[in-house]
Amino acid sequence: MILQPPMTMDDSFQLFDLRVEVICPPGARIMCGAKEGDYFTLEGEMLRLPQGVGFSIYSLGAILPLLAAKQRMTHPNDWMSTDAIVACPDPNCKSQLRIVRTGLRTFRHSETTVVPTTAD
Repeated sequence: MILQPPMTMDDSFQLFDLRVEVICPPGARIMCGAKEGDYFTLEGEMLRLPQGVGFSIYSLGAILPLLAAKQRMTHPNDWMSTDAIVACPDPNCKSQLRIVRTGLRTFRHSETTVVPTTAD
């Protein structure tokens, strides 16, 4: 019996970079402190806010569960591929958050966790 050396596996995967931007209807009273054009970006697991921009923790709480799904490849018919607007969680606030896929970034499993893949 001849033993083969273990095959090296490409452990890379891709996630979309996201930009989450505020949409405010003109003249509407905004309760959450958001301003039209405010945004943050998500690169992998890193959320980045521009200098001087803040987001309500309640608005972030409403959108955070969707971001990991929006980062992943989805079937074109999946609602996650098409729906991109999230309402402010305050029912008295008219602002919305738009999630935009801005680019594709490659990661390696071995650089993001110490847990081995099932192939290991």
